[in-house]
Amino acid sequence: MASETKAERIERIKREKDGLEVIADIYRYAQSGEAIDPEDIDRFKWYGLYTQNRNLQGPEDETQYFMLRVKLEGGYLNAKQVQTLGKISVAYGRESGDLTTRQDIQFHWLKIEDLPTILEKLSSVGLSVVGASGDCPRNIVSCPVNGIDSHQIDDVRDVVLALNNLYRGNPDFSNLPRKFKIGVSGCNKHCIQHEVQDLAFTAVKNDDEIRFSVSVGGGQASNRRIADHIGYVKRRDIVKIAEAVARIYRDSGRRDNRNKARLGHLVDDWGVERFVGELEKVSRVTLERFDNASFTPYPRRSHFGVGSSIKKGYNTIGCALTSGRINGESLLKLGSILEFYGAEGITLTTTQNFVILNVHSDATEPMIDTLQAVGFHPYPSVFEARTLACTGLNFCKFAVSETKDLAIEVVNYLKNRFPDFEEPVSISINGCPNSCAHPHIVDLGFVGAYVKRDTERLAGFDLIVGGHLEGEESRFAVKTGVKVTSDEVAPLIESLINDFETSDSIDFGNYLLEKYAHEPTVPATP
Repeated sequence: MASETKAERIERIKREKDGLEVIADIYRYAQSGEAIDPEDIDRFKWYGLYTQNRNLQGPEDETQYFMLRVKLEGGYLNAKQVQTLGKISVAYGRESGDLTTRQDIQFHWLKIEDLPTILEKLSSVGLSVVGASGDCPRNIVSCPVNGIDSHQIDDVRDVVLALNNLYRGNPDFSNLPRKFKIGVSGCNKHCIQHEVQDLAFTAVKNDDEIRFSVSVGGGQASNRRIADHIGYVKRRDIVKIAEAVARIYRDSGRRDNRNKARLGHLVDDWGVERFVGELEKVSRVTLERFDNASFTPYPRRSHFGVGSSIKKGYNTIGCALTSGRINGESLLKLGSILEFYGAEGITLTTTQNFVILNVHSDATEPMIDTLQAVGFHPYPSVFEARTLACTGLNFCKFAVSETKDLAIEVVNYLKNRFPDFEEPVSISINGCPNSCAHPHIVDLGFVGAYVKRDTERLAGFDLIVGGHLEGEESRFAVKTGVKVTSDEVAPLIESLINDFETSDSIDFGNYLLEKYAHEPTVPATP
């Protein structure tokens, strides 16, 4: 009998036992101490659980540690929830904590025997891990100041809730061909990166009416494509469209090749016209067509500093976290700060940062002083604001290079070298080619790769440059042929900024494209 392909194995595993059903096994393994079936480990992903790289373990430590991703619907946390996450990090996760690009938080160093207690603590404050990963709808991303920002186009919190209610724990959608990423935004800055979501609904104004631009098929890894804008819908039709897309994807997406199984691959196979025709048939919604709306450029899609709330006399405070790293003690401090100043809570962003919600005007500046004193950045430098990093070699089994600590080192290096630099610069440091930290949509993307220096083979990165999101003007980063070791990343960026400052260019991303377009070693765009 021929051996199974990776796709055949995963499809068989899902047929034999749905990923949602593995929760009973998690509790059984935790209580019995028996060896975990490798096929159940694959199913653990439906509850946000991944086995952890052993890179930081000593040879005498044979424990299988896990990463746990907590799915934060709407990206929202109140003070008590923040404090609970901090306590979990300190008690069970060696103070680990990372914010993700889907407005989730994840911890490392967790043991299987501690999971029942951890899940109980999460549940006690209304948090869950159901659907945090696996071949199902992932966390639905939305603007962090949705419903609060005085400049928003529309408040879509009810739409996000309705979609979460549709997909949450629903066996109709727990066995999709691959992950399914959705975004819904009423933000005037278009901050959810709709161009690279599998499915996105983005509020726009058409004369005096609000419509939602529908885009499908975006992605950044094996499915690297800018989403197709396929038309507009009224807000009342968003759930119908979202359900129909999920059903079409479930029933018609490829299951024979994991690298060709995302929604964008189906759109490519069918063509946009056929896909839209099927979507209108299944949803019974006719998409509206009119001139495409314009969208905010990627460098201006942030919510840092103080913003005005629709609640009179209150503000928001957007804070940066370099590479999304936030340890247990920092979570506990943040929870106490929220409580002390009477803030409503926080929402996470799609760039591994967070926004504090509804702080009274009289408390805003004192709270900013306190946040800065404990290491948060309400007024970040250009480097703190836009530097992303994936999980990296310390914890991820796919990575060849470490990322989180390197990102912090790079930011500190650049802050010291360029204290007055104000041109928006976006940087992403990734341990492997899987694009978890979005290297293809930033100015400077570092993609994990091995680098040869003399006779040594060292962990390092391939440099890609010039990524940008802006609706139909979007572009992915291009290869440069440049390879750097970890130690060479910061000096390389320094040299590029120095060259940019002496050039005639007024846009850093365009400068990079022009520079490497003239280099003889530049390969074709990926």
